Amino acid sequence: MFKRTLVASTLCLASTCVVHAAPDQWVQVSSSHFKVLTNSNEKQGRHLVDQFERMRWVFQTLFPKINTDPPDPIFVYAAKNGKSFQAVEPQAYLGKGQLNLAGYFLTTQDQNFILLRLDVEQEHPFATVYHEYTHLQFRAAGEWMPLWLNEGMAEFFQNTDIRDKDVLLGEPSVDDILYLRQERLIPLPVLFKIDASSPYYHEEQKGSVFYAEAWAITHFLLVTDRERKTDNVTAYMNLCSHHEDPLIAAQKAFGDLKQLQSAFETYIRAGQYKQFVLHSAAAPIDEAAFTVKPMTQTDADASRAEILSLVDREKEAHELIDAILKSDPSNVQARDAMGSIEFHAGNLDGARKWYGEAAKLDPKDFLADYYFGTMALQNQGDASDADIESSLRAAIQINPKFAPAYDRLASFYAMRRQKLNEAYSLITSAVKLDPGNLNFRINAANVASVMGRYPEALLILHAATGLARNPGDVALVQVRIDQLKQFQQAQEQAEKDRKDFEAEQQAQAATPQAVQLTVADTAPKHPAEANGPRHAFVGVMHAVACSYPTVIEFRVDGPKSTVHLYSNNFSKIDLTASGFTPKDTMYPCHDFEGMSAKVQYAETTDKTVDGQVIAIELRK
Repeated sequence: MFKRTLVASTLCLASTCVVHAAPDQWVQVSSSHFKVLTNSNEKQGRHLVDQFERMRWVFQTLFPKINTDPPDPIFVYAAKNGKSFQAVEPQAYLGKGQLNLAGYFLTTQDQNFILLRLDVEQEHPFATVYHEYTHLQFRAAGEWMPLWLNEGMAEFFQNTDIRDKDVLLGEPSVDDILYLRQERLIPLPVLFKIDASSPYYHEEQKGSVFYAEAWAITHFLLVTDRERKTDNVTAYMNLCSHHEDPLIAAQKAFGDLKQLQSAFETYIRAGQYKQFVLHSAAAPIDEAAFTVKPMTQTDADASRAEILSLVDREKEAHELIDAILKSDPSNVQARDAMGSIEFHAGNLDGARKWYGEAAKLDPKDFLADYYFGTMALQNQGDASDADIESSLRAAIQINPKFAPAYDRLASFYAMRRQKLNEAYSLITSAVKLDPGNLNFRINAANVASVMGRYPEALLILHAATGLARNPGDVALVQVRIDQLKQFQQAQEQAEKDRKDFEAEQQAQAATPQAVQLTVADTAPKHPAEANGPRHAFVGVMHAVACSYPTVIEFRVDGPKSTVHLYSNNFSKIDLTASGFTPKDTMYPCHDFEGMSAKVQYAETTDKTVDGQVIAIELRK
């Protein structure tokens, strides 16, 4: 045996012998809630699925009324070593001196991805993954859950240790403990009221205090509940879920806040942070139900291309997709990934083409149907309204739990001013499926406003403020609230004008010499429906004129041409602002004159105008 090995080595040295590493063997292990793709082995894949199922079980056990499962299983890409992990690592972490990642959580509107490196030997290598998974679990509670508790829970669970038969919770963060002993604490009454607009949540130093203290008070309260067999945290969450003020809820659930502050400070100084164990041997996890599927290199590459398209490595994704389609011209996943690349590059026509091809190849690919309809809605091209509606309905039918499809179809009907009752039902379904999505709440308010239900739309937006997680979100919601108030005022003014007009007509009717207006005099002179092709035009609005009761007419002067537009009900125009915040009160009839705008309109049968306005985006 020794001689044979020596001869082989000599031959390699004497020639241009190239030794190729064995290709990776890929396997996919799946449960109802997780799908693990790994180049390690089946045993490791099963172990990972089991671990994540136990993590999910922890939330079901501790918070049974809040647990949230996404519509599709979470996809876990488990790389056996640093080299294969680097093949999907986000671009931002590839340079020298960057953080050495062991785990990464990636969320899009249609899928959740977890990227893992399995050969890392450090304590809590997947802390970031567990942190973001906690946020996912509490997503449905985002509207009412105070910020300190949302972040405190994520910090608390990120150091979870999942073992064979039990789960160890509450291991303290050494860095947080040291930081809190050196810095001045935020008073609890202040901490409990912090929201997304607070400097404590955003400024670097104050933000560090906020996260550290949010972890510490959450740790203190959960461990105290466990020791004393109380349920104060759950009581607090129940109060907040019924929209009780967070500070009042804290007083009711935790008692005197001065005493709580004193006990909390003593807890921090003592440094005796305790942990507790949940015995997971009885968790209803059926390993026999896990499915195992060997995967080809092409299958693995298609998944990798999809991930690369989402982590700012589009060029590599594009090259990989080209190679995949050469070897497998009918690969659907590669087309989905290519659609994603084109979409993020702003090429909506290209994205629509790729998603259209994917939908034809796989009738069960609800994402292809959804994105085709979404792309066509934004840039219709040669797609008809029937194509858009059909695609979005197909996405809902294939996956009834996929909330974005309901949202898009509701927006489609609202933009067309069609089937508004169904649009409201659709957007309500989207909100129920994903209560933590801020955009769905804003779109729900938009549908309500199109229906003229302004008070309801304002209630929706005020409730949505709890979902804001940064100053930009807060500003966005406030702008929409201000716009709706303006629309409501305009509608009320129009109604007042109508009543004044009718009163004047009645007064004239009582005078023999009065000249009566005919129906033709008061009826709108342009068609109510606008079902023709849709266009967008950028320019400056001029010659703005309003007439009874809510008719508005104006022209838009562009660099090379002009369009003449109207609306029979200016209060139903979808009005937004880009690059500035409108003044508190804006009346279209007076304030549109001379403003720059991007207008969207639809052609009508009336050839004296270019079309009826659907939406206006005011620009500075």
